[in-house]
Amino acid sequence: MKIRTRIAPSPTGDPHVGTAYVALINQAFTKSQQGEFILRIEDTDQERSTAASEQAIFDALRWAGIEWDEGPDVGGEFGPYRQSERREIYARYAQQLVEGGHAFVCFCSRERLDDVRREQQANGATPRYDGHCLGLTPAEVADRVAAGEPHVIRMKVPVEGVCRFSDGLRGDVEIPWQQVDMQVLLKTDGFPTYHLAVVVDDHLMEITHVLRGEEWINSMPKHVLLYQHFGWDMPLHYHLPLLRNPDKSKMSKRKNPTSINYYRDIGFLPEALLNYLAMMGWSMPDEREIFSFDEMVAQFDLDRVTPRGPVFDMEKLRWLNGQYLRALSPDDFRERTLEWLLGNDRLARLVPMIQERTERFSDVIPQVHYLLGDRGDLRAEDFTPTRGSTEGNLRILYHALACLEETDDWTSEALYGRLRALADAMDIKIRDFLAPLFIAISGQTTSLPLFDSMVFLGRDVTRVRVRSAIDALGGVGKKATKRLEREYRDLTG
Repeated sequence: MKIRTRIAPSPTGDPHVGTAYVALINQAFTKSQQGEFILRIEDTDQERSTAASEQAIFDALRWAGIEWDEGPDVGGEFGPYRQSERREIYARYAQQLVEGGHAFVCFCSRERLDDVRREQQANGATPRYDGHCLGLTPAEVADRVAAGEPHVIRMKVPVEGVCRFSDGLRGDVEIPWQQVDMQVLLKTDGFPTYHLAVVVDDHLMEITHVLRGEEWINSMPKHVLLYQHFGWDMPLHYHLPLLRNPDKSKMSKRKNPTSINYYRDIGFLPEALLNYLAMMGWSMPDEREIFSFDEMVAQFDLDRVTPRGPVFDMEKLRWLNGQYLRALSPDDFRERTLEWLLGNDRLARLVPMIQERTERFSDVIPQVHYLLGDRGDLRAEDFTPTRGSTEGNLRILYHALACLEETDDWTSEALYGRLRALADAMDIKIRDFLAPLFIAISGQTTSLPLFDSMVFLGRDVTRVRVRSAIDALGGVGKKATKRLEREYRDLTG
């Protein structure tokens, strides 16, 4: 049997470092078994999925050193590899479940479902679908579908007993059926949800081992049911531990940079990042910390993967990256530095920003130091020139960060438009609104044009700098966070 594994990222945002971590484990295991590794794009969320995000996934993973044998950009005999191009396949299998009595057509509106959920929560019950459409006859269903009434297809779930399955890292797992909702399988727009698509795709693409994040453990009962209903053998499942912040919470962009692009743009070597990710939940037999991907493959054993949540420690990554940098020859160090400094058209993008402001070449460095290097640590006193209060500056930065996290169009014009609208909504003059942002981005009260600087730095570095500026001002506590979140929703509708 040929080993076949896959990763299936969703093209809905920045390429996550957790995707690289899961991809690395999959690739190392597959290569150690002379198997085939597949990249599949799960783009069923049509409102959020974009071609730009898909390309960013390809570029970021390849920069990190991840390669795949089959995928949307390289082809393969099991394509297509985008779920949006497989809708007819999912519809056929969803209908098969309905005809077999394992799923049903549901016409419940969003308003009705929200009302049911609120009532269940008020009564202390677990929110779940109440089976309202289970009793409809085939004739009633046919008539309402023919009339064009919006509907979904839901799976039937047992109401008693437990679901038992085996996890390669955790052994036997039991989850009561009472905790499992009647999941939507096919949405009103004809696109599948993750649960139907992942089972159908893994079967049709002959996936033998599913190595994915532990957040999917609670979804396993739904997948077990689907495999049983279709009469298919289920791949072996290994739910990998999630990357954690130092406080053991799930790694999130609010506490740690999560985009692969951040680590590329800030100057980490891809081989160092890959080495570090390899140590997240796995270890070499001799416990050494510095090793290449080929050395990892030669020693790889799934039994050495631990279910304990690994802590993503930026200081440890910096140390490891330093080891790799110092191991380079002087010529290689020069070449890699120039590649980082001038690659991706960085110099071409800088010239329009600085040429009109430059009288001597020595003027260049003071203008661009915060763009090519770290901004440096901030202190609360650095915000004194803004003439705003600490609370006021925190309020501006918090709302600006929320706005930036929602912004996909990362151009000077779009950034100015979004932040200008936010300043107007907050009834703050644009000059006063931007004052703390200048310091957050550059560490200075004046700099090269703010929005051009943000575009040059990119969304990942920009947002990290705003978050660290918030921390420099003392941070935002839980109560203040809830208040500011409500206020932001009110400001932006």
